[in-house]
Amino acid sequence: MRIRHKKSGGLAAVAVTVFLLLGAAGSCFAANAQAEPVQVAQFSSGQIGGEADFDNFDDEYGEIETIADPLYYWNKTWFFFNDGLYHGLFKPLASGYAWIIPEQPRTWVNNFFTNLLFPVRFVNNVLTGKFDAAYMEVSKFIANTAFGFGGLGDVTADMPHNWEPERPTADGFGQTLGKAGFGHGIYLVWPLLGPSSIRETVGFVGDYFCDPLTYADLTLVEMIAVKSYKNVNALSLELDGNEYETLTEGAVDKYAAVRDAYIRYRAKKVTE
Repeated sequence: MRIRHKKSGGLAAVAVTVFLLLGAAGSCFAANAQAEPVQVAQFSSGQIGGEADFDNFDDEYGEIETIADPLYYWNKTWFFFNDGLYHGLFKPLASGYAWIIPEQPRTWVNNFFTNLLFPVRFVNNVLTGKFDAAYMEVSKFIANTAFGFGGLGDVTADMPHNWEPERPTADGFGQTLGKAGFGHGIYLVWPLLGPSSIRETVGFVGDYFCDPLTYADLTLVEMIAVKSYKNVNALSLELDGNEYETLTEGAVDKYAAVRDAYIRYRAKKVTE
């Protein structure tokens, strides 16, 4: 017997979670503004690998934003758990996968999943008033689905456009909530999911409802397998010059480095 998701019960549970977390985010809005500033992680230029230019780090991620980190020990425990999984499991797995499968098929798979997340980008572009980007996302989705064999090919990649294409989930509900005035609340690190906050966790739940995979007739194990394959495939295309490794290799405090970069990046996205 195959045990499948119980959609009604699952949706109700997620809805309750959204309500509680959103309320917490609102109540933390004022506290977020009064939180102690997160200190910038220190880097040793002689230890940093790759081609990243940390002299322009502030220009890329914007001014530092304050955020409360009262769950420091919880967060740091899961950070090192995730870091261990990355170096001990996911990176070796992605490296072996890249050695076996040529780059082009892996690019097709990545294109397919990026195209599949069109609803996340479209809905949040509309909610944040980025109608030009929403229109271009629709055009890109139709073209890639119709002429790119269901999204495997990105036929619009070299076409001129008047908007900057986003990462697959860069325009998520977390950014929409930020533009609506919700503060981060407190900083959180989740096992496997990585850095987040109360606001971004609520946003993740919103993105979940817009992801077509949510409504696929898959068992829980099958869903985990599909998501894992998607992430390993994406990582296999980013092994050279990996941003995470570039950021953490020369950091005196890896946890603080990732936290600072994440908060700055999300702050930058909210201002766009």
